[in-house]
Amino acid sequence: MPDVAVTVLAVLVSVAAWRGLAAASLIAAVVGGASMVVAWVLGVGDRRTVWMVAAVAIIVIVVAGWRCDVERAGLVPERLGSFEGWVHVVDDPQPLRSSTRVILEVDGQRFESFVRGRAAQIRSDEWRAGQWVSMSGTRRTLDVDRVSRVGWQHVVGEFEIEWASDVHDGGAVARASNRVRAAIERAAADLPDDDGALFRGLVIGDDRDQPWPMIDRFRASGLSHLTAVSGQNVSFVLAAAGPLLTRVRAGPRWALTLGLIAWFVAITRFEPSIVRAGVMAGLSATAFAIGRERAPVRILALAVIGLLILDPLLVWSVGFWLSVGATFGVSALGPLLAARLALVDPTGVLALPVGVTLGAQVGVALPSLLVFGRLPLVSIPANLLAVPVAGAVMLLGLPIGLLAGWCPPLAPVLMAPFRFGTRWVDTVARIGERLEPDPPAQVIGWVVVAVVVSAVVVLAGRRGQGDRDEPSSRGQTGARHGDSSPHG
Repeated sequence: MPDVAVTVLAVLVSVAAWRGLAAASLIAAVVGGASMVVAWVLGVGDRRTVWMVAAVAIIVIVVAGWRCDVERAGLVPERLGSFEGWVHVVDDPQPLRSSTRVILEVDGQRFESFVRGRAAQIRSDEWRAGQWVSMSGTRRTLDVDRVSRVGWQHVVGEFEIEWASDVHDGGAVARASNRVRAAIERAAADLPDDDGALFRGLVIGDDRDQPWPMIDRFRASGLSHLTAVSGQNVSFVLAAAGPLLTRVRAGPRWALTLGLIAWFVAITRFEPSIVRAGVMAGLSATAFAIGRERAPVRILALAVIGLLILDPLLVWSVGFWLSVGATFGVSALGPLLAARLALVDPTGVLALPVGVTLGAQVGVALPSLLVFGRLPLVSIPANLLAVPVAGAVMLLGLPIGLLAGWCPPLAPVLMAPFRFGTRWVDTVARIGERLEPDPPAQVIGWVVVAVVVSAVVVLAGRRGQGDRDEPSSRGQTGARHGDSSPHG
């Protein structure tokens, strides 16, 4: 199936997963009718292939809509009222401005809990994902607006904690991932001020201890994606393990690669962006192992289709769509813009990073504007300055951070270089926040950027066409004068 067809199918599956079975049935009917027309136009020879592709597309679309209805119907508490017993901590507690939010699994269903004031004495900030906590509380329903905001996490209600006591460390996977994160936390503690919190955010996406001023300036400068683990982190982990993986035969190397991806997804708490990146990395590794094409846009579309069939509530996750949009922009638009910019870039140094940055901004423009109401203008220069340094921290931070965490005497020496990396990234965010213009000037700035980029792309296209035509015209001229070859 061509890449364009897979991408269109991913969009249709996204719509079906968002609207449910009714929308899926309508989309499937349209796809079926269009397939009949295509089969008739292409003729008898291609009809079987067209019908097979159409049948698969219809089944996938209907299944996505059906799964959406099933999952949405499950966002209702089966039991309400008091509860006393063991609950499962689904995710690390998240500090907010006036409380701490934690997602708990009670009797097989997820509830969110806000620890405030006197209740904070239960020390919920020490809980970790995967642990079991003995507690008592009351289960309540959520209003419709709140359900739509937290539904992607499969949260069905609110749990008001009354008391909590014993803590059990959980299963083997939870214990292993928490040990890794604890080692990174110990290593980050050797960095001064807020650098340690930023280091953890860059390496494993742990932004729990980042102060709100830091969070605000990273959002204002368009750098908040750096502390949300994604495909860049996965690629750096695989790159760090590359020297070892290349020494293994093809079959075991594929299995080890998938295991390494799954391990990293587990320690980063299965965030939507990292799950998307992990699935794409797994598909890419599998395609490489069996000798198939690894087109990034195609792999992205297949990952979106598979994830939305398994968990259609991901369509409610802003982080998921920001991740998908940025990946699409980098994969589809980035290379095209970079190729055009390279024709007018005398140094050849800025074309690729500028093209990739612009592609990513185009990819996240729609969800950013719809949800946050802004798209920082300074994000372009800020990313150009911060991403290379942040990438170095991501690449080296996990292996060196683990070594520093497991060998505390070596931590001050091993972690010292990361102070300059985190400080650089934070400084770029501070300057970007100060330089970001207000909305009227911001809109004008983006219009100017769009005009300049369009003009550069058009100019580069004409120059590229001229370069292709010039050798041809020289050859024709030489042929007329008899000097185009030694035999003339």
